[in-house]
Amino acid sequence: MDVKTAFLNGFVEEEIYMDQSEGFTSVGEEQKNDFDPCVYKKVSGSSVAFLVLYVDDILFNENGVKILGDTKAWLSTQFSIKDLGEASYILGIKIIRDRSKRMLGMTQTSYVEKVLKRFKMKNSK
Repeated sequence: MDVKTAFLNGFVEEEIYMDQSEGFTSVGEEQKNDFDPCVYKKVSGSSVAFLVLYVDDILFNENGVKILGDTKAWLSTQFSIKDLGEASYILGIKIIRDRSKRMLGMTQTSYVEKVLKRFKMKNSK
């Protein structure tokens, strides 16, 4: 999903207070992620969803369609968003899926090749 950021570089004149959204609160911080502050986890019964933020992009991973739909619906009431469908490429990482083999993989081959070409090291080993 892509969040439209029309006022990303605007100036804020007033103080802003923020609170964690309902369903993403962490009583006692049981679900606190000490490694990456842009990864959030939501648990609802047997459903688990992960929400990953990078600037104005959002990636979802979940085990239940309902929790995904509910989260997307709530986000669309808060922000102007565009659902781009399943991610196939993000941050130089290609996402590979083969549902018949229950496989999910990632590769940075094209990104590495682009960097090697940029620094005139295409034939390096």
